[in-house]
Amino acid sequence: MAKRDYYEVLGVTRQATADEIKAAYRKAAVKHHPDKNPGDKKAEELFKEAAEAYSVLSDPEKRGRYDRLGHEGVPGAAPSFDDAAFGDFADILGDLFGFGDPFGRSRRRGPRRGTDLGYDLEISLEEAVFGKDAELHLTRTLTCTECRGSGAKSPEDVVTCPSCHGSGQLTFQQGFLTIARTCSTCRGTGRSIKKPCPQCRGAGQIRKDSKMTVKIPPGVDTGNRLRVRGEGEAGEAGAPSGDLYVVIHVRDHPRFTRDGRHLRCEVPITFSQAALGTEIHLPLLGGGAVDVKIPPGTQTGTEFRVRGHGIKDGSGVGDLRVRAIIRTPARLSKEGKKALQKLAETGDEALSEEDRSLFGKVKDLFS
Repeated sequence: MAKRDYYEVLGVTRQATADEIKAAYRKAAVKHHPDKNPGDKKAEELFKEAAEAYSVLSDPEKRGRYDRLGHEGVPGAAPSFDDAAFGDFADILGDLFGFGDPFGRSRRRGPRRGTDLGYDLEISLEEAVFGKDAELHLTRTLTCTECRGSGAKSPEDVVTCPSCHGSGQLTFQQGFLTIARTCSTCRGTGRSIKKPCPQCRGAGQIRKDSKMTVKIPPGVDTGNRLRVRGEGEAGEAGAPSGDLYVVIHVRDHPRFTRDGRHLRCEVPITFSQAALGTEIHLPLLGGGAVDVKIPPGTQTGTEFRVRGHGIKDGSGVGDLRVRAIIRTPARLSKEGKKALQKLAETGDEALSEEDRSLFGKVKDLFS
């Protein structure tokens, strides 16, 4: 009987992408796999046919020859152990059915690296600007110090798994395939323990509360992540530990806000100080103070720059931006009222031509 077109077998068009071809093969493998259809010869043949089609269409060179010459361009196309696409069959079927290499090749699972941990650290703005050594308290899995992660009482108590003979897999025949499953006795490690470690009871790991100090560099901001290598969960059987990721959260400050590498703050001044000018003794973040000169005639919202008192980062040091806010007194003494009335009578408070023009436009808008 003539072979069917490979594109027809997988149910895809000739313009199908590699991902579409792989997805189609996965679908066919699920539908026709011998495990799903025990004793069904037709399903077994369809499964073989899909595997053959995928072995050709997943390989760009073979697919090109097939597109030009048809089946004659890819003689003996049935998948073999030397096929470049063969690893894909193992990965696809292993994912679908939960076993190891479905074609019986040994893929013993080595000890797994430990998982990464996350830690949310809240710090003040001062600590974010100048840095600090932060003490962290966390509960994590550590390698057992008694057995050094082996899980055995002594090195002599670690032996080859009697079930899989060290391969980490058990194989059996299913239809035309040799199926390999992870050994349930050793869970794929290929070894067995005669006498477990009394401290960790064979786990090789212990759960423990621990403290550690992490250096927070100057200039960090909310959302920054600091990676501390090897301080996550312990790995299996002496494998490397995962990493610890410290996520920074900076608390709001009552006086200062951050704008990139600049600091901002608002300084209240009186009407008299704004009109006559003054000098403000401004306390700085982290200690010390700086004198900020307020010139006569300062308007509310005017911003003054104090160089070099911002945040230091890799590109330099930012500035402190000081914004003057004029506070109108809510209560006036008799003397204060008289002084303001006298000021009003002098005409010194008259609006400028520019201000009057703006005022007129606003008045016209609402009239």
